[in-house]
Amino acid sequence: MNIVMTLLLRFGSECRVALQLALFAAIAMVMVRAGLPGQAVIALGWRGADDPSAVLNWLAALLVCGLAYALWLFVKTLGRRQQIVASWMFLIALLLLFFYSFDLSFAFIARKIGFLITQGVVTTMYISLLSISIASTIALIGAIAKRSENGMVYGLATFYTSLFRGLPLLMQVYIIYLGLPQIGIVIDAVPAGITALSLCYGAYMTEIFRAGIESIHKGQWEGATALGLTRGQTMGLVILPQALRVIIPPTGNQFISMLKDSSLVSVVGVWELMYLSRTMGQTEFRHIEMLITASLIYWVLSMGLELVQSRIEERFRTESR
Repeated sequence: MNIVMTLLLRFGSECRVALQLALFAAIAMVMVRAGLPGQAVIALGWRGADDPSAVLNWLAALLVCGLAYALWLFVKTLGRRQQIVASWMFLIALLLLFFYSFDLSFAFIARKIGFLITQGVVTTMYISLLSISIASTIALIGAIAKRSENGMVYGLATFYTSLFRGLPLLMQVYIIYLGLPQIGIVIDAVPAGITALSLCYGAYMTEIFRAGIESIHKGQWEGATALGLTRGQTMGLVILPQALRVIIPPTGNQFISMLKDSSLVSVVGVWELMYLSRTMGQTEFRHIEMLITASLIYWVLSMGLELVQSRIEERFRTESR
């Protein structure tokens, strides 16, 4: 009781409005349980009130809106960090409630999720990590080539970026997996997927690396030359360490995108997360359970990568001070 009185005295009108909305929501739920809303709503002349499901939907909507408004009033009184946490918790709860409304078989999910993680997640991360490593190497070479004064080198780099940025990634997977055997080069599904992802994202990341290198003032080049450093030494010891502050954020975004685009290699039979969620759901016609589970796993992996990216960015910001 003392806590309630303290909140009322401290927050004043906000708490009173929140309590009123909560009381209204509780009354609405009691009416739904008692089966009373139908007659009352019909008396008000609302359309669709003769349909019990429509009445229930109206009251559910009012309940959610009332609770959301009450939460909004309460969260406004918190600090910024607490507001962020509360917003995330509320939205996650709504998302889970939305999925729960699908009448999912949690027993089926529990039986399948172990293999989905040990095989699907491991394969997805293996493909993504290897692909981003190769793509970064290609991007660095491409960025240096696009700054070359040699016309042939520059032409090769621009042709590469134009071609692989212009073709859909799914088409590149098919061309590499099905096209190369036509000229006698047989490649397995996993290497084909890694090759397609590496070439495609390498083309996009070439522009990221080029922009990062060009963001460094030319005085750095001139100073390194004055110290007697070769062009290669200047790039490796002076330019790239500074350019990484510009390169890291968009490269992290590309890695997160690649993690999700790795699902496209499922079309050639790679047992990654998307392929397993689709095939395992077919066994008992439980497609939505596996797809939702895979979606949540992708989301968790993406949040983990976002956290790693933010830590790396913070480290570079600290070192640059």
